[in-house]
Parts: sequence; C-alpha cells; structure tokens
Amino acid sequence: MIQQIDYFAIAAPLTLALVAGLVLLLDAFLPAGPRVTAGLGAVTLGGVMVALGFVAAQAFTGRTMPTFCVPERLSDGDPGLCSFVVDRFTLVIAGLVLVAAVVIVLMSMTELAGGGIPVGEWYFLLLCTLVGAVTLPAARDLIMLVVALELVSLPVFALTALKRYDGCASEAAVKLFVVSVVSTAVMLFGVSLLYGVGGTVFLSRLAEVLSGTAPAPGWPEGSASLVAAEHGLPGVVTVGIVLVVAGFAFKIAAVPFHAWAADVYQGAPIPVAALLSVISKAAGFAGLILVLVLAMPGQAATWTPVVAIVAALTMTAGNLLAMRQRSAVRLLAWSSVAQSGYILAPLAVAFQGSGARSWGASAVGASVAYLVIYAAMNLGAFAVVMLVSRTAARNELADYRGLVFRRPAAGLALAFCLICLAGLPPGLAGLFAKVVVFREIVHGGAAWLAVVMAVNTVIGLYYYVVWAARLFAPEPGPAPAARRVFPAVWAATGLAVAAAVLFSVAPQLVLDLTLLSE
Repeated sequence: MIQQIDYFAIAAPLTLALVAGLVLLLDAFLPAGPRVTAGLGAVTLGGVMVALGFVAAQAFTGRTMPTFCVPERLSDGDPGLCSFVVDRFTLVIAGLVLVAAVVIVLMSMTELAGGGIPVGEWYFLLLCTLVGAVTLPAARDLIMLVVALELVSLPVFALTALKRYDGCASEAAVKLFVVSVVSTAVMLFGVSLLYGVGGTVFLSRLAEVLSGTAPAPGWPEGSASLVAAEHGLPGVVTVGIVLVVAGFAFKIAAVPFHAWAADVYQGAPIPVAALLSVISKAAGFAGLILVLVLAMPGQAATWTPVVAIVAALTMTAGNLLAMRQRSAVRLLAWSSVAQSGYILAPLAVAFQGSGARSWGASAVGASVAYLVIYAAMNLGAFAVVMLVSRTAARNELADYRGLVFRRPAAGLALAFCLICLAGLPPGLAGLFAKVVVFREIVHGGAAWLAVVMAVNTVIGLYYYVVWAARLFAPEPGPAPAARRVFPAVWAATGLAVAAAVLFSVAPQLVLDLTLLSE
C-alpha cells in the first residue's frame, strides 16, 4: 500500500525548502553585487510570503489535515497515528513564525547591505530554520519532533558565526553550539526512555500507554496496564519526563539552563538575536507543549510541579539580571528569559481542574496568546535597537537618551513596545497577556505562583520604565552623526509596531485564535 501524502498540508514547509534551494543556486551562479544581494532578499521575502499565504488558506478551510499516517491495517485499527497534523495550534504557531520571519528578513536586508556576510548562505540558513519552525508544531511523533527542533537550532550556529572576523560572534556561536548539543543529548536520552517504555513514537499512542488506557509493550493482553501495576509508574518514566523537559528548557532559555542567552544575543548579529528571541523560542515552546499536553496528560502530576518551579525561577532570575544591564541587547536577552517564565506559568496548572481536556486547552491557549503578543513587542524593540546600532557601536542604554527628539518615530515605537512588555497602559496587549496568564494560574489553584508572578511584574516595571524614560530625556551633548538607514529596517519596525497596536486595540482576538480546537 502506497502512503498518501497531502501536499496542501505540507505546502508551507515545502515552499520554504524549495525557496532555500533556489536561493543557494542563484547565489552560486549569479555574480556578486548589490543587485544580487537585494534580489536574494526579495526572493527570500517572497518565499516567506507565499508560505504565509498557504497557512492562511489552510486556516480558511477550517479543517484538520493529517498526513504521513500509518495505514489502519498496520496500526491495530487506530486511524489517528499520523506524523504530521495541521490543526489550529499548528496554524497559530506557523503564522507567528512566518510573520516574525518577514520582519527578520527585512532586518537582514539592512544587516547584509554593509557587506562582510555571505548573502546566499545567510538566506539559505535562515530559510532552513524556518522550515523546522513551521514543521515542528505539526509534528505528532517523537522522531519528527526531534528532527524539526534540530532543524531550527543547527542553522542558527552558522548564522551567528557568519559575521566573520568578529570575535564576539565566534564566541557566541561556540557557546550556542555547546549548549544546544548538550540539550539535544539530554532530550534524546529522555525520548529514548519514553520510547522504551511506551513502545511507540506517536504522541497519541504514548499518551494512552502512560495514562493506563493501553498496555505497554511486553505486557500480555488483558493484564493490568503499566500505571495500574502493583509497583506503580516505573521510575524510568519519571526520569524520561524530567529529561525531556530539561532538554526543552535549554531551547527556551529557562532556569537553570539560561546562562547562555545574554552572551549569545550580544555576540550574534541583531537579526539573529531577534530570531532566537522569537522564532526559536516559539518553536521550543511548541515542542514542549506538544510533548506535555499530547503525550503526557496522564502524568501531569509528575511534570506540573517541575514546570511551576522552573517558571517561577525563570521569571525571577530573568528580571533580576535585566535590572543590572547597561547594554540594550543584553537587557532584551534577560527580559526574554523572564518572559519565558510567564509563558511557562499556565502550563504549570494544566489538567489541574475539573474537565481536564478543556482545562488543558485553556492553559495552552493562555501560553500561546502570551507568546504571540510577546513576539510582536520584542520584534519591534529589536528593530529599533538595530536602527540605533548604526549610530552607536556599543548600543548601551545611554545611547537611547533623547531618541524621541532625534528620531521621533523610532523613539515612540520603542517606548510603546517597552510599555507593552511592562504591561502598562496604553500597551493594553501586554496588560491583557499578563491578566490572561494570571487568571489561569489563580483558577488552577497555584496561588504561590500567582504571587511570584505579581512580584516579578513589579520588578520588570523598573527596567522597562527606566529605559522608556531615557528616550524622552534631553541629550547632554551633541547628537551622534546620523548614518544611512535602509528602508527595510523601517518597514520591519512599522510591521512589528502595527501588530503591537492591533493587539492593543483588540487583544481578545489573540486569545480566541490561540485556544486549541477540541
């Protein structure tokens, strides 16, 4: 029997992969020059837009599209064993990744215009990362999940190091490589333990085995299930769950696996830092949500306390370290760590109330809604940071003093994004995101985590407001000489800020879009 493939379901990652090959071929055969550089950027941007169009078309169909499925005669009559499934969760994460990719491609055009970075390799690696990021939320088996996550991570090493003859970039690339290799090894060890116990790579079947509704391999038919055995759940399953959570914690820069974030963000080119902050983080959270919610709902009592503790430590460490920063990029890096804690928090109370399935969907919806709003604010902040970096090589907070008077549009845009990240009016989107997360935590019964989040929200106000206040402070001396600013980075800033304004005007739409379908 020949397996049927739904090419419409895989249209977005397939488009990105084809455009990546096209970019590499064009770079190999066309002579180097400004026109080729601009042309390759236009081809990349066009490919991302086409992939985004496919995602929008899939959303309009309103149906779930599974593909790469095991034939029923080989799956014991279970029709749900599919490796790739396009549902609402997949579409929201893929849409977030591709919209963020548009901003990052526009930022890349400005970064590459100065020369010194091979253009073809840059866009090829960027598109490869996007292929993995779009594929990962649709993965429904452990193998595709790991492969997609590595496809997100591996090209970023090279993107970080493509800024040749830059010691900081090389150091950042090595640190990112070492951290990612360790995290992959930890996660693969955990995945292998879960596969050994469950006897399957499919998340849905693994959930049945770990919840006790299906026998584990080696257990005779009609005997007690794995979790109903006399000795309870084997310790190897608990170890596997902890290792998988630890592996994803590396990817999203959660405590205690967060130390690499600031050095890598500062050493990498600013578009790569924005990619790590948004696209890589979104992919990491998508994988973590799939593993916890789809494969281990029956073991929520094991992993929810771990997630709660990690979330509390992450938001606290991120905010405290951000308060001490003088570099804009390092501040955004530690802020991103703190935001990871807020995104993790609702997952800590998933499946804790009555109606476990609907409660889990509500918690995931809150996390994804916060992730979407955070992505828009952070992209806007990074776009303005890239503008300032063209006149201030050190890119410290002192360089932003009086930015509103020198560049009113950029200064006001950055102020708005910072206010949104802080959760203050008029940044209603950021306030809405925090309220949604706080509500889920309180309803889930984790009062102590709600108190930790409230305290950390107040701590975060300090460094966001201090940075925003510098934008309106008068300059002590003559303004630095202006350098040419490319239209692409202005377009990136405008797109990110427009999304932030839209979410502030109609924030409830974000939560409605991100609630998982039943």
